[in-house]
Parts: sequence; C-alpha cells; structure tokens
Amino acid sequence: MRGSRFVVLVSSLLLAVGTALTGAATAQASSLAATGGYVALGDSYSSGVGAGSYIGSSGDCKRSTKAYPYLWAAAHSPSTFDFTACSGARTGDVLSGQLGPLSSATALVSLSVGGNDAGFADVMTTCVTQSDSACLSRINTARAYVDSTLPGKLDGVYSAIRSKAPNARVVVLGYPRFYKLGTTCLGLSEAKRKAINDAADHLDTAIAKRAADHGFTFGDVRTTFTGHEICSGDSWLHSVSWLNIGESYHPKAPGQSGGYLPVLNAND
Repeated sequence: MRGSRFVVLVSSLLLAVGTALTGAATAQASSLAATGGYVALGDSYSSGVGAGSYIGSSGDCKRSTKAYPYLWAAAHSPSTFDFTACSGARTGDVLSGQLGPLSSATALVSLSVGGNDAGFADVMTTCVTQSDSACLSRINTARAYVDSTLPGKLDGVYSAIRSKAPNARVVVLGYPRFYKLGTTCLGLSEAKRKAINDAADHLDTAIAKRAADHGFTFGDVRTTFTGHEICSGDSWLHSVSWLNIGESYHPKAPGQSGGYLPVLNAND
C-alpha cells in the first residue's frame, strides 16, 4: 500500500514538472481544444484560397486541405471539426451562413474577416491598374470605412460567436503585409506598396482592438510573414495572377503552413 502511494506521488511530481516545462497555459489550451470541437470561420485567408488542393464539396468557397484550419485539425484531432470559412466572405456572410456548427461544446474557434468588408479586392484592382494617386485615394476610402463602419460589423460577428459558443477560446487571425519595401521589384511603385502595407496595419489594428474588447485573442501573422512578402525573393503570397485572378494576393501553401498555422498553434 505504501509502495503504491509512493508511485502515485512520484507520478504526480513528474506530471507537475512536465506541465511546468511545456507551459501550463499552452497545455490547458491545447487540452481544451483537443477535447472539444473546433470551428473554422472566415474569409478566403481562412478557407485557403491560393493554397491549392481544394475540397471538391466546398465549391466556390474553395476550402483547402492546405489551409491552416485543416492542418491544425489534422495535427490535433479535435472531437469535431467544422470548416465553414468561405472565399469572399464578409462579416454578414459569416453571420448568415457560417455559425451553425457553434455550440457550448465548441472549444476553439478561429476566424479571419474584415478585409472584404473594407474593399480589399477593389483596392488591389485599383492599385494594380491605375495611378499612384488613384491607388492612394481608394486606400483612404478603405481606411475611412475601417474607422467608421467595420468596428460595428466586427462587434456583431464577435458577439454572435460568443453567444453561440460560450465556452470557446476564440482566435481572430489578422492579415499580412503584402510587400517587402526598399528593394528593387517589378510592378507596383514603392509609394503604392507602402500605402498597401500601411493599410494592412490599419486594418489589423482595428481588428485587434475589437477582438480584445470581446475577450478574444488576436493572432498577428505579420511577424511570421516577415521576410516572405511579395518582392522578398521567397514570397509566401501570390502577386497578381492573370491566369487565376482569384488567387492574387492570397497566401500560398507555405503561407498557410508557415505563416498562419504557427500563430494559431501559439494561441490555441
């Protein structure tokens, strides 16, 4: 009996040491995610547009097996995995068509949304095809929208997620800067590239604030994408792709696995 108690004591001590070494917070978060369901919401940056290997049944949503939600689920085996992120999704689309799988059993939710609301596609079209002044003007319009209208739309989405998944850890993923600056690069001018990067920062700042105000975690991918922007020589982002215009300015497969997945892993 005393020997058995000794074994139990030693086992408990080893478990405590192991938990301390790996980080109690990370262990707890991973345990919650593994024992509950995972729901991946959002737009094309979450569905995996640009990464290829699209799931046939996802249709125009273009959900990829190389997207960070799919990779995370494959590595962590949550009790359930629902992948509802969809190409082109805006905040209203998330509210109307993606929240069905959420429940009190959901342990982890990931989300990227806001870029399409702010007119991401139109901004890039303008900047690629028109003058510096036209590009900067369109960006200023987008920035004004981010300041005046987007916070309320994000509040609506975040409140709905919390209402439907009261026990979930929610990780809101941001957007990368597109361009490496200060280097010779064909295509857009330095002025355009800097303005686009600044706009990405502006959008991320707005998203991060709304996420924090709802008690959610903001996953900043700008750090992981640093050194892998367009013009870097090792870009994890597609530039303009005239043969597949929808993949333009979206993460390639390495951007999903090396840019987004580590940020979700660090915050799950």
